[in-house]
Amino acid sequence: MEVLTLGAEEVAGLFMLTSVAIFGISAGVAHSMYKTRQREQTKREIAAYVAEGSMTPEQGERLLRAGGEQ
Repeated sequence: MEVLTLGAEEVAGLFMLTSVAIFGISAGVAHSMYKTRQREQTKREIAAYVAEGSMTPEQGERLLRAGGEQ
């Protein structure tokens, strides 16, 4: 039976690769959360404009559709 051993260089390379992957995934999740938060903030602001009468519901709906999912 053969035993798999890793040298210091292999361990360091594996650690760096794993670190980059975790950082990339974390950055993607953070970016997605930021976009969702901004989209919800925009919806609340448009709803406030409609509620105060500065904008018609049709205008608000048109603005929301223009932003669409990207």
